[in-house]
Amino acid sequence: MTNIQFAKRLQPLQSNVFADMDRAKAVALAAGRQVIDLSLGSSDLPAEAHVIEAIAQSLGDRSTHGYLLFNATLGFREAAANWYEQKFGIKVDPQTEVLPLIGSQEGTAHLPLAILNPGDFALLLDPGYPSHAGGVYLASGQIYPMPLRAENDFLPVFADIPASVLAQSRMMVLSYPHNPTAAIAPLSFFQEAVAFCQQHNLVLVHDFPYVDLVFGESGDWGHFDKLSASLATGDWELGTRKNLSQSPIPNAPSLVPSILQADPDKSVSIEFFTLSKSYNMGGFRIGYAIGNAQLINALRQVKAAVDFNQYRGILNGAIAALTGPQAGVKSAVATFQWRRDAFISALHRIGWNVPTPQATMYIWAKLPSHWSQNSIEFCTQLVKQTGVAASPGAGFGKSGEGYVRFALVHEPPLLETAVERMAEFLH
Repeated sequence: MTNIQFAKRLQPLQSNVFADMDRAKAVALAAGRQVIDLSLGSSDLPAEAHVIEAIAQSLGDRSTHGYLLFNATLGFREAAANWYEQKFGIKVDPQTEVLPLIGSQEGTAHLPLAILNPGDFALLLDPGYPSHAGGVYLASGQIYPMPLRAENDFLPVFADIPASVLAQSRMMVLSYPHNPTAAIAPLSFFQEAVAFCQQHNLVLVHDFPYVDLVFGESGDWGHFDKLSASLATGDWELGTRKNLSQSPIPNAPSLVPSILQADPDKSVSIEFFTLSKSYNMGGFRIGYAIGNAQLINALRQVKAAVDFNQYRGILNGAIAALTGPQAGVKSAVATFQWRRDAFISALHRIGWNVPTPQATMYIWAKLPSHWSQNSIEFCTQLVKQTGVAASPGAGFGKSGEGYVRFALVHEPPLLETAVERMAEFLH
């Protein structure tokens, strides 16, 4: 067999937290275990009916079957710009400041190709989402991990970054609400980040997939008091969700800040959005970037060398999602809040005292002391012995060691069953 030589940039991509857990789940299934998969943050909720209808109507239209070039995406870019302006009150030019993406992951993976030269540093959150690092490796860049610690509310400390690293750095990547820690960041932190990046001539990237998955304990979701009551009693039928999705509730202001609220002139910033979480459209692979026009154009140049755009019907569905009734977003948030509360309560009952997150679909749990330096082995043994699959904190970065991430992608009865199984494993 020919000895094929592969690029060195592939070496750091050989290990992936999701792929590793996939293999562990396969072993458990082969052994006859019923697997409760809490390892992957893929929503189990359905896309809304009006979104599916928009895509379905497109299928019969022959004009949608060809390549879709940038100029033909204007309708989607306008919808994204309007959605953003309603939520954050900042004007966006759909011609120059918006770019469609095949999910926000495409944006975070490809942008380093437009920013970094070989050897340049990118400042990344540690722990952080794996594709952020993957994009830097593909661009032959170096990574400086910014540790996130509980005592700092899982926010990086910019003053700790060495001057020698800053001299070689070209970009910083943030993402709040944060995966995997579920932490949120105040506007004051983003203002500090913008000033820091302006001072050091860094591109500031904000990955923002959980813009809507924020839990308003203080009554911010007042429109859904009745829904929350029905959730608490378990009275949750698909018909209820369908009725809510028909309500003409407008796009609500965000409970968490956008990076562009700290950089309204878009001087150094670009922000990535996805419809995967808010609109349960993960499999449709649709997202977009908003931000500095030069950065948008640079990413567009990279994208033009890699692909055209999605099928026009998917963009039509995305337009329907962004411009249509938003009650489905609110019901999804209420569902994940209900699941969060059920899972946290169950963990507390077995003596695992985990803080209650304010956002995302994840629980970031500190491991018991005897597992504190081996989250991978914990997750491997957990799925092997109980069928419960979780993601090891170490898979998200060195500073994630000692933690495990659970994704709330099942209904409360199954989540509680998972905790019962874990209780036997832990004791």
